Amino acid sequence: MTKFILAIDQGTTSSRALLFDLDGKPVAIKQKEFQQHFPADGWVEHDATEIWETPCGVAER
Repeated sequence: MTKFILAIDQGTTSSRALLFDLDGKPVAIKQKEFQQHFPADGWVEHDATEIWETPCGVAER
């Protein structure tokens, strides 16, 4: 069974999953953006459920 290292980068506007082999070489990268909501000037909101589901989704790919 081949072993890999999975890193998840949770950013302000997207989630990214990076898969590396044990030598540290990238094997795959997947990214998914999520919506930002601007209810008022100078405000930004995110849907907590979407933030949770996005890294789970990119990790499954």
